[in-house]
Amino acid sequence: MSYDQQYPHDSALSAAGVQLNHTAIYASDRHLSAEFLAAVLGLKVGAPFGPFLPVDLGNGVTLDYYEKRDEPIQSQHYAFLVPDQQFDAVITRLEAAGVTYYADPGHTEPGQTNRLFGGRGAYFDDPDGHNMEVMTRPYIRP
Repeated sequence: MSYDQQYPHDSALSAAGVQLNHTAIYASDRHLSAEFLAAVLGLKVGAPFGPFLPVDLGNGVTLDYYEKRDEPIQSQHYAFLVPDQQFDAVITRLEAAGVTYYADPGHTEPGQTNRLFGGRGAYFDDPDGHNMEVMTRPYIRP
């Protein structure tokens, strides 16, 4: 029996009603990582919530930094849509912090930005090696 047969879904329900609320990001130092990302994006770190340290992205989604010191952090990719008028400020903050940014996800074009989908974008690593992306236009998907 297939998954769809076992768990039928109501086609009347729209995917537009489903939203990401929060996700946990592993960090070797939750304060360092949360403060880093908040500073780069021009945001604030929220009050601790249990073992989590949240960064509210302003669209109802929270990144909950969770400290994990007993094993290596597996690198993940996180992409942030930023307004055109804030993109240059993000790049300036990266440069001021001495963080190299790249035009590509493989980090082969240092100090450059891209022009994907009619916008601008860049990639950079956070303190634990997560591959962060800022972009001014969402990807156009088929």
